[in-house]
Amino acid sequence: MTPLSPDRKPLLYAVLSAVLFGSCAPMTKYFVGSTEPVMLAALFYIGSGTGMLLLILIGKIIRRDPSAREAPLTRSDAPYLAGMAILGGVLAPVTLMYSMINTPAATGSLLLNFEPVATAVLAALLFRESVGKRIWIAMGLITGSCLILSLDPAGEFGVSLGSVGVLLACFFWALDNNISRHVSGRDPLSAILVKGYGAGIISLAIALFIGESLPSAGSLPLYMIVGFFSFGGLASVFFLLALRSIGTARTGLFLALSPFFGVFFSFLLFSETPQFLFLVALPVMVLGTWLLVSERHAHLHYHPPLVHNHRHRHDDLHHDHQHVKDLPPLSRSGEHTHLHSHDAVTHEHQHRPDLHHRHDHRPLTSGKR
Repeated sequence: MTPLSPDRKPLLYAVLSAVLFGSCAPMTKYFVGSTEPVMLAALFYIGSGTGMLLLILIGKIIRRDPSAREAPLTRSDAPYLAGMAILGGVLAPVTLMYSMINTPAATGSLLLNFEPVATAVLAALLFRESVGKRIWIAMGLITGSCLILSLDPAGEFGVSLGSVGVLLACFFWALDNNISRHVSGRDPLSAILVKGYGAGIISLAIALFIGESLPSAGSLPLYMIVGFFSFGGLASVFFLLALRSIGTARTGLFLALSPFFGVFFSFLLFSETPQFLFLVALPVMVLGTWLLVSERHAHLHYHPPLVHNHRHRHDDLHHDHQHVKDLPPLSRSGEHTHLHSHDAVTHEHQHRPDLHHRHDHRPLTSGKR
């Protein structure tokens, strides 16, 4: 089998993240009738943290190749990890749970599509990530497909305090997605372990404080397994792996694929057949996704001097540093992890807003910005 090219790997990670996030809504619908909502969210996130811990322990036991390691978390990452846990693991889900109490399902489903759009807009406007016309068009198509998929002619629509709450939850998740870019070069398992346990423990305390009770002991492993795969678990690991290579806006837009995979999981769990609107929205989503996947972006740009630590290759026009003794050898895929430096350079090549291309796009003057 031909190995996947480095350019295609982050796109695969983004799609896998969307697949697993797509299972969240059907899984919540399946379990929320038997477990109170904040408690359910707490168990899901504790499950994600526990799953990451098990993967890390298994990796330490069976891993023999030191070049397969990721860059460890550092003390400077703590504020970003805390923000991810509080915004994405506590405020967003708790706000959503309570907002949905008095919000019609059709309205809530429609408003939840605000998250990928808010993620991309915040990345472009607040965090200054490069987003050109092609990506804005893709954003419009993807948003339109989500709106089509969410339409329910027989449902109740209206603006209420609950609707504002759903939008606020999406805004919290969008901030979480953008904050995550600061730790995307670190070990994703460790980052999601911290986020999962942090969010789970805080949510558990809130659930117990408001009088929610723990479910039966026999159901706990099942909830935690679901959390390991979707709620902050492997879905978030794949999100971070994609984010480090293609940026927040583009990875966030891939999450808009989640409702389409949600339809698939709904069919498996509830035998719900796809509706006509699904067939209408699908080609619009495919076109928007094609614009994302086929994007080509190149221009003259400047890199300032930089020292950092992350997993990297040496055939990407940026990692031409010299190696000293005792550094990890290259893995079979041509990667390894160590602290390294980049000299200032001005060059032109195709790129995406990865760890080395978070520059603005003002014209260069004398080789510098």
